[in-house]
Amino acid sequence: MLTRRQFFTATAAALALPLAPKRVWAGSSLTLGAMQIDTLSDGNLTLPGDFILGGMPQDEMQAIVAKYGLPTDQLTPPCNVTLMRDGTHTVLFDVGAGADFQPSAGKLLEAFDALGLTVEDVTHVCFTHGHPDHLWGLLDEFDEPVFPNAEFMIGQAEFDYWMNPETKTTIGDARTTFAVGAERRLAAIAETVRFVADGEEVLPGIAARLTAGHTPGHLAYQLGAGTESAMVVGDALGNHHVAFERPDWASGSDQDKDMAAATRVALLDQLASEQMRLIGYHLPGGGIGRAEKADGGYRFVEEA
Repeated sequence: MLTRRQFFTATAAALALPLAPKRVWAGSSLTLGAMQIDTLSDGNLTLPGDFILGGMPQDEMQAIVAKYGLPTDQLTPPCNVTLMRDGTHTVLFDVGAGADFQPSAGKLLEAFDALGLTVEDVTHVCFTHGHPDHLWGLLDEFDEPVFPNAEFMIGQAEFDYWMNPETKTTIGDARTTFAVGAERRLAAIAETVRFVADGEEVLPGIAARLTAGHTPGHLAYQLGAGTESAMVVGDALGNHHVAFERPDWASGSDQDKDMAAATRVALLDQLASEQMRLIGYHLPGGGIGRAEKADGGYRFVEEA
């Protein structure tokens, strides 16, 4: 039986006139053993600079950001959704922003079209956290799950935080809509969602790693093992400039700023010392690369 979303999507496609070329993200790709990993663009965000850079030592911050040719009054970070296929599982790490957050985001299904994938192909969704650009693509305009065959996984602490009625009154006025939107979407999968724990192998070759601070129960996911591994870091590393050069600085985007800074320092130390690839949601060039020690901090090196 067709869902309402499928019916209206099919009807619109049948009636549509020829359109301009589709926005395509060729993304970045990586092979780890049997795993084929692609990053798919969900578009980009448009953020006031203070959302990330507020509260940092301004002179030093300005000098760092200027090195990357970026303004400080407005930032437009990309949104990279990670897709993993191993012949048995088709796994998404986060689902993008959907249609209700920002007009520059919510483009994930265009990338699906470019790869010849359908939403029915997705077997699992692993959430890093509940912010809008990672979660709000969960439901369509009829409040039906966009990925009807998927098992959804999230950390218990993250789920509990967004489902707590008090979060809407304590998160701060600027983020009240974050809490309202997260609660509505997570309620739609509450009876079937699977809670995963730090260190748990959630699927063969995929292990959850607690990276709290940006949100209370933020998770990263390690794919593969040993030298053939990569870490999907979500927003634990939220940009390629100050987060790498000064991971110890508090960022305005983090809910627990001290914890998030400690998480960044530890995560970058691990990634650099083990030379493990990382996949960042808001990092450039599709987000796949490595962390290297440089000038007392780190730098992001895009995968060639």
